[in-house]
Order: sequence, then C-alpha cells, then structure tokens
Amino acid sequence: MKTHIIKLLKSLAAVVLFAPTLAIASTEIHLDKAPVSTDQQKLQHGAELFIKHCLNCHSASSVRYTELRKIGFDDQTITDKLLYSDGKIADMMTVAMTRADAEAWFGIAPPDLSVMARAKASESGSGADYLYTYLRSFYKDEHRPTGWNNKTFPNVGMPHAMWDMQGTQTAVEENDGHGGKTVKLVAPPVPGSMSAEKYDEAVADIVSFMVWMGEPGAEKRKFIGIFVIIFLAAYYVLTRRLGHSYWKNIH
Repeated sequence: MKTHIIKLLKSLAAVVLFAPTLAIASTEIHLDKAPVSTDQQKLQHGAELFIKHCLNCHSASSVRYTELRKIGFDDQTITDKLLYSDGKIADMMTVAMTRADAEAWFGIAPPDLSVMARAKASESGSGADYLYTYLRSFYKDEHRPTGWNNKTFPNVGMPHAMWDMQGTQTAVEENDGHGGKTVKLVAPPVPGSMSAEKYDEAVADIVSFMVWMGEPGAEKRKFIGIFVIIFLAAYYVLTRRLGHSYWKNIH
C-alpha cells in the first residue's frame, strides 16, 4: 500500500512539474527571426514610428523622452518632432488616456510597452521575434469588433495601427496536417503606402527601438562588461603568479 501511495505522489509531482511545459509546447507558434539593429539611424526611425503609431494607446512609462538622447536625438528635435502633446522633455512616455477610459472603450487597458520586447520571449523565439512576426500578421476579419485579426495572436483586441503602411491582408484557412486548421496570409489586395520589403524594414526598426527601450543602457553595460572580464583575467594571472612565488619561498 505504501509503495502505491509513493508511486501516486510521484505521478502527481510529474504532472505539476511538466504541465506548464506541455502547455507552452501546445501553444508554440512559428516566429520569424527579427533583424534587430543597434544602428542609430534605424533606432531613430523606429522611435519616430513607435511614437506616431503605438504611443496613441500604449504607454512606455519606464522611459523618459530624455532617454532618446542616447540614440542621437537632440532636445530640440525631441520637442519639435516627438512630443505631440504639451508635455515636457523630462516626462515619461505615457498617454493621456486613463486606465478606466481604456477599459470602458476597449474592454481592457492596452499594455505598457516599456519591456514588451523582453516579456514576450518564449520557447518559440525571442521577444523581438514575436513582435516582428506579430506586427506583420494582421489581416481583415469582419467578424471581429475592430475589423482586424492576427495570425500570431488570434482574436486580438488591437486593430492594425499601421494598415495604411502595409495594406490590407486577407487570410484563408488551410489544413495543418494534424487534423486542425491554420491561417495563411494572402498578399494585400489593397496595397499600402509601402512595399512588403519596406514595411518589413519599418517593423524591424520599431522592434529594434523596443528592444533598446527595454534596456537603454544595454550597450554601455556590454562595453563595461568587456573591460571587467579583461580586468578579472589579468587579476587572475597576477594572483596566480603571486601565489606561485609565495609558496615557492615557503617550500
């Protein structure tokens, strides 16, 4: 009897431990590799697109406008081109819409995007890969309240904020080979202001900016880290030589 109880407890423990992994595996999605860049010009372009198309509903409340100096913007440019309200350059990148209003209008408040590029990392790919795929996967769906759906995030509540750039994609259902259905995107019957290649480049710039925004000091941290490793390596060599010299005299 005791043996059966132990086996039962082990089985329950296995279910508890591996259930989250199985749930993640069952919802695994295909993500395209995001061409993330640290080029200052691309980051600036991404910042302009992000502020114009994303910051209307989403906040980036962990980042101040002054942080944009780190990617080459001067204060005058930030004030003239990136501050669309009467705010100040030292303000956080927030929106005027309150959480209560957002929940009343959309049913749920749009998430803050400060660290979204890090939060969306999964077994399927990095957070940058997710955002890059997601922003290119919207299609028209008249059954949705907004008129839009997304292959990467089915039944998403967000409309396609950049449809004028990409155009209007449609979707058809196909068999996935496992008895289920999958959505295949069809090239825009209504073209946007950009070609498919140019739109992908624009999305890559936005994603690059969001990756930078998640940790504006990342490049400086990596740069300092190189010198720390060099210092530790040199310190290790010196201490080893000192140790050998010390014990040599003792023996």
